[in-house]
Amino acid sequence: MRNLKIAWLVAGALIVAVAIVALFVYVRYRREIRAAQEHLKNGGSQVIDTDCGPIEYAAFGEGYPVLVVHGIFGGFDQGLVIARRNAGEGFQSIAPSRFGYLRTPLPEDASPAGQADAFVCLLDALGIEQAAIIGTSAGGTSAIQFALRHPNRCSALVLFSSNTPGETEAVLLPEPVSKTLFKSDFAFWLMTTYFSSSLKSIMGVPEGFELTPEYEANVAEVMKTILPVYPRSDGALFDMYVSNPDINSGYPLEEITMPVLIVNAIDDPLTLYKNAQSAAERIPGAKLVTIESGGHMLLGHEGKIRSEIVAFLQEYASTRP
Repeated sequence: MRNLKIAWLVAGALIVAVAIVALFVYVRYRREIRAAQEHLKNGGSQVIDTDCGPIEYAAFGEGYPVLVVHGIFGGFDQGLVIARRNAGEGFQSIAPSRFGYLRTPLPEDASPAGQADAFVCLLDALGIEQAAIIGTSAGGTSAIQFALRHPNRCSALVLFSSNTPGETEAVLLPEPVSKTLFKSDFAFWLMTTYFSSSLKSIMGVPEGFELTPEYEANVAEVMKTILPVYPRSDGALFDMYVSNPDINSGYPLEEITMPVLIVNAIDDPLTLYKNAQSAAERIPGAKLVTIESGGHMLLGHEGKIRSEIVAFLQEYASTRP
């Protein structure tokens, strides 16, 4: 009888402990997801009506216009991070939220080609005749389509850690699982807060890559552009199951006519270096910048990459007739 009482006391204590931990986790989640929502609300974006429908965008810097196209789980906020790191204030960086991200709706017939056309609609609405474009990761697909479909509107193309035709080592979750996971802010908050090591592989940090405090800070900055994930979920699912695979549907890279800069790390586990090499060989006059290590985020080479991109844009972006 005494042992039974002790067992009940231990079980009760465990239940109370679990409840306290759960309450602590929930309170922290509510506080941090509200902060993420406020960060988006105050991020400086606006929605503009275009001939292709409403498009959310934010702008940064002054000078020649450059469209900055975010990757998967992104939005205008991720585009601004990319712009500040890689273009600086010497250009007018325009960071749209792509189809299905944040306040840009996902059309029923969404495609990378349609997204490229929407970039033109955004430029038209802003009164911009021609712009350079920077595409990274999943955003590279529509950036390539922009260059192919609208060469008179695209003065230069930069692809870094970009989706390009070829093999992939990415493993897709079953779509019903992804739909459940991507629409849960709480699940993604748990991953970024308590299981960040697993999320780092999703973000393209190579296995065994040593993360210094500086690299950890860079990864954390990009992770902040994932939450809240629910308003990005339609775009992420579109990228994963429609846009990314579309790159292997026969894009005629040989027909790209504007100057092209491609930057890719040899150890990138998401956008393979051999695919970047192949794209550089197929695109007439393309320049390939090889980064020895750093994975998908090109960690540790920010200065070199920024100088390459800025020099390329200064030389080519505003001088092409």
